[in-house]
Amino acid sequence: MRRDLLNWPKALVLAEKMDVKEIPFLSKEYAQELELTGDHANALVNYEKGVIDDADTPELQEHNEICQSGIARMAIKTGDLRRGVQMAKQLEGRVVKKDCAIILEQMKQYTEAAQLYEVGLFYDRAAAVCLKANTYAKVGELLDKVKSPKIHIQYGKIMEKEKKWKVAVQCYEKGRDYDNQVRLLLDPLNDPDEAVRVVRESRSIEGAKLVAKFFVKLGDHNSAIQFLVMSQCVQEAFELAEKNNAFAEYAKAIEEHGNLTQALELADFYNNKANDAYMAAKFYTQAGQFEKAMGLLFKQGDSDDCVGLAVDCGVKANDEVLTGKLVRFLLGEDGNTKDPQHLFKLYVGLGRTRDAAKTAVVVAQIHQQKGSYRVARDLLFKMHQELRAKMMRIPLDMNKGLMAIHSYIIVKSLIARKETLLAARMLIRTCQEIQRFPTHIVQILTSAVVICSQANLKKSAHKYASQLMNQEYRPKIHEKYKKKIEDIVRKGASQNDIPEVQSPCPYCEYPTADYAISCDNCKMLIPYCIITGRHIVSEDFSRCPTCEMPAYYSEFRKLSQANDGCYMCGGELKMAIPEDAKAYLERMEKDYKM
Repeated sequence: MRRDLLNWPKALVLAEKMDVKEIPFLSKEYAQELELTGDHANALVNYEKGVIDDADTPELQEHNEICQSGIARMAIKTGDLRRGVQMAKQLEGRVVKKDCAIILEQMKQYTEAAQLYEVGLFYDRAAAVCLKANTYAKVGELLDKVKSPKIHIQYGKIMEKEKKWKVAVQCYEKGRDYDNQVRLLLDPLNDPDEAVRVVRESRSIEGAKLVAKFFVKLGDHNSAIQFLVMSQCVQEAFELAEKNNAFAEYAKAIEEHGNLTQALELADFYNNKANDAYMAAKFYTQAGQFEKAMGLLFKQGDSDDCVGLAVDCGVKANDEVLTGKLVRFLLGEDGNTKDPQHLFKLYVGLGRTRDAAKTAVVVAQIHQQKGSYRVARDLLFKMHQELRAKMMRIPLDMNKGLMAIHSYIIVKSLIARKETLLAARMLIRTCQEIQRFPTHIVQILTSAVVICSQANLKKSAHKYASQLMNQEYRPKIHEKYKKKIEDIVRKGASQNDIPEVQSPCPYCEYPTADYAISCDNCKMLIPYCIITGRHIVSEDFSRCPTCEMPAYYSEFRKLSQANDGCYMCGGELKMAIPEDAKAYLERMEKDYKM
């Protein structure tokens, strides 16, 4: 009852007579009350009485820890600093170290307080106390473990007073005080390159002003203009540009760092005073004035720069009305049809993937007509990947065009690997799509004749040799091959080709010719191997780790061992692994609704 009434002295007297085991617990609670009321000496006595010898349970150990922590605090408060500090260091908990350190700090015993903060892993507070005690060497030792920007800045200022410039710069950087960091880098360290780096990364306005002033003194007006714009001193930058005829640098700075209002002001300047429609349109686009920008570009004409900027403007505007006007402009409403590649970029930028795919086929055909087959292949492949990423159906014409061009491109690699039969089969496939290669028809047919002869495909060699004897192609045959081609035609097709090997369709397992890309049984389109051109099979299947295009796993291993990359994307093949072709085909059907 005395305990419940918090009458600790009488409770202790009764405990001595009735239950001695309760004395330590009563002493602890009495000591806590005395500590709260400021009777530190008596609190110390009762905490000492509260310690239990041979504490062998977690509850008793926790009780002892409370008492010992109290002894450490009360020893310090009663003037026995040595005992209190020593005891706090020996106890395991961090809290007692912090509590004792706070008491010591309030007593201005900074050295002892710093020791306890450090032992308790309170590095920020330890460094702060060392700063109060002017023990700067100790702060330097702790600095790597200090997280507080304020402490780093304070120490940086001290190092600056001591003319330890490099240390001060490091401290300002850790404290994110970029203005002072830039100031010291410029003067006295004279390191403008580092100052420029700091300003670019931190976007410090005051730092940019300091750098701008530095470049003005050096007479480097272009750099000064750039940093004046970064520091929002736009009027000063404009005047400096006007005075030194450096509007190109000013425009570049506004493009990189200017806001919408500044971009609009510059656009008005180019439109009304400088009479430069292209630059005006460029900054009207940046300012969000898309209709105004596009109107200027339509009037300007059909130069590649203007058309390209109009496409960028259309993508940023993403407005149906403006897009319609731009499409009509690109299709030649003004009488001048633009390069279809611009229309392709517009559709890609707007996310109109189906329209982009149709345009990609047209653009690829233009490149094919010029003989730029690899450019055409890469364009179709890029569009193929975008459609796959959006899980959209690949148009048949695009898929067919990509396969035809890729089949021709890999012929050279197959010949280099001495895969003559494979090269011949790819040339046969190419000749079946010869209209896609108008610039090199004679060369391709000639290669087909030569390689098919070497691969013992006599009938195919005769077929393409006869085709070369047409009046249209005959004069263009290289003299080196003319006699051989004429001999093949004279002998006639006396022999058939080597029969094409068959392998199981990955969908239905029906025997299908190796180079067929559709199954006669299940009527499914079969993906082709990007290394050999054959249709894929279930038991030897893999995908490129980079572009995920399918191929024979055994072919990937050959290329990997020869340190060659993927024939489609050039990616490394070391990570290629055998996969289940049927699972791949099921995902394709599900994802792309094939």
